Amino acid sequence: MRSMNEFGNDLYTGKTSFPFVGRRKLWFLIASILVIGAALVPLFRPVEFSIEFTGGSQFTVNDVANPDQAAATAAVQSVVAGAHTKVTTIGDDAIRVQTDQMTDAETRAVTAALAEKFGVDADHVSSSFIGPSWGQDVTRQSLWGLAIFLALTFIILAVYFRTWKMSVAAIIGVVDVLVITIGIYALFGFEISPAAVIGFLTILAYSLYDTTVVFDKIRENTHEDGEQSGRTFGESVNLAVNQTLIRSINTTVVAALPTGAILFIGALWLGAQTLTDISLSIFVGTIVAAYSTLFVAAPLYSLLRENEPGVKARDARVLATRERAAVEA
Repeated sequence: MRSMNEFGNDLYTGKTSFPFVGRRKLWFLIASILVIGAALVPLFRPVEFSIEFTGGSQFTVNDVANPDQAAATAAVQSVVAGAHTKVTTIGDDAIRVQTDQMTDAETRAVTAALAEKFGVDADHVSSSFIGPSWGQDVTRQSLWGLAIFLALTFIILAVYFRTWKMSVAAIIGVVDVLVITIGIYALFGFEISPAAVIGFLTILAYSLYDTTVVFDKIRENTHEDGEQSGRTFGESVNLAVNQTLIRSINTTVVAALPTGAILFIGALWLGAQTLTDISLSIFVGTIVAAYSTLFVAAPLYSLLRENEPGVKARDARVLATRERAAVEA
């Protein structure tokens, strides 16, 4: 059995090769199914947004002996029948309750009900209100942040790689990551909060970093080697992806391990719910970003370039030379 070093060396030299470009129709089909499926998920299971986006009332009960979530829901609904509640345990002795928007009188009554239910003084129950206008501001700023990120990404990549087609391939890969990650959030009922949005922007930056490293190797193979390499443009792109495959896998594992530890040990096991949003988005997005770079962005760039007259002529000369060598042999 080959060691990882031998496997990596075989990938770099081309002795072992995965058909990222050669089977791109299959990868594009799978990517299309994933994106369409992720886009359709909210139609059947709407995306849940946190109180920062939707607005509402929030109550935090401290010094709780038994942070029973069902008891918190019952206390709220004893005051406002049928009220929508989201209850989260914070550490070992605190509980947070988020509800629909309430009047001042309802807020005071719910505060008293929560204090009585958990056997604490009323001053151990804090309440806050987030208006819908503030939630709209958060939404607008998040969308502006995403738009600015994508625009700067397109411009910087076009300048760095001296071709807009790499920018297009990279942006489509980044959007692919974003859509699939949000679809996973909706599918499993996870809530999108400002922390999750920060996580989304973080994994978009990670996806961009991973794509840039692969594209840099693609540029090296397709520009510096020239026709003497004996490879077509698509073959050079495929070799570059294989040459950076081990690095992509290692980077993904290194990035996923700490965020996975925060998510599964800190948030789900120890109950540190405040870490869930950002760690979940980074964990899911890191894995999706690696897939998108290898199976979407790089093969798409090859497709965008292969029909250029210069590239087609070069590929034709390479293939003709290869055929003559085969005949002579």
